[in-house]
Amino acid sequence: MKVAIQMDPVGAININADSTFRLAEEAQARGHSLFYYTPERLSYQEGRVMARGQSLTVRQEQGNHADLGPMEEVDLADFDVVWLRQDPPFDMFYITTTHLLERLSPGTLVVNDPFWVRNFPEKLLVLNFPDLTPPTAIARDLETIKAFREKHGDVIVKPLYGNGGAGVFRITPEDRNLASLHEMFTGFSREPLIVQKFLPAVSKGDKRVILVDGEPVGAINRVPAEGETRSNMHVGGRPEKVGLTERDLEICAAIGPLLKEKGQIFVGIDVIGEWLTEINVTSPTGIQELERFDGVNIAGKIWDAIEARRAA
Repeated sequence: MKVAIQMDPVGAININADSTFRLAEEAQARGHSLFYYTPERLSYQEGRVMARGQSLTVRQEQGNHADLGPMEEVDLADFDVVWLRQDPPFDMFYITTTHLLERLSPGTLVVNDPFWVRNFPEKLLVLNFPDLTPPTAIARDLETIKAFREKHGDVIVKPLYGNGGAGVFRITPEDRNLASLHEMFTGFSREPLIVQKFLPAVSKGDKRVILVDGEPVGAINRVPAEGETRSNMHVGGRPEKVGLTERDLEICAAIGPLLKEKGQIFVGIDVIGEWLTEINVTSPTGIQELERFDGVNIAGKIWDAIEARRAA
């Protein structure tokens, strides 16, 4: 197949952790051709969705991991598969790329389906499953956020459309910084904040469960660094081998059919203790750590699902 990958600059990635690199590597091993471009080079031109980029060959050699062909402009309708893999923030720029890529359907398969990526932001899709999630509020109004903290005591406050643990704060009942924090966030953004009851179980880890076409294929545990509330690997969280519990499987059974129906082939959910906190559909990660822990070709399972959809 002809495969295009819309992603952040390929030269800067860590090939031992980056899920997009692993997906490219598996595609190449299967004989698929790769084309790479950054989202800034996506465009709509007189009825066609175009991209300026380069052919891509990857190898397991950090710093020399990508061979790029000459810059060229291509019509993405000529490709079998386009991967939507740039990292958030999930801002209007990101959303605009989903509108453009959506126009490629049904001739080109875009993974994950951009219409539902746009409508399923990770911190909002969980609202469909209130029985699975901790107490949650989404608000910009300070008094509403204060009342939520008053009710639940210890809370986590974070940007609604952030990623990688950036801007995540734990506010205890004694903390006097909530108003200042609110002032800082609202000073540079018009977006609401999401507030959740703090889950002490996070000290034992924040589990990332990978689902492929709605089915769980494994999990890793991300343990916060000493003195940290956040467990994201971007901010020093330590990955550990972990199995799926009955509760994890219950959560996956509840959300999996919706993900499959809406074309969300590669999804990573976050589970703390017994509770679902996020459903990551934009640019989930964790493939490489899971493959090392469990000895399973997760990238292969993802490509199996894509190839089956193309065949259908």
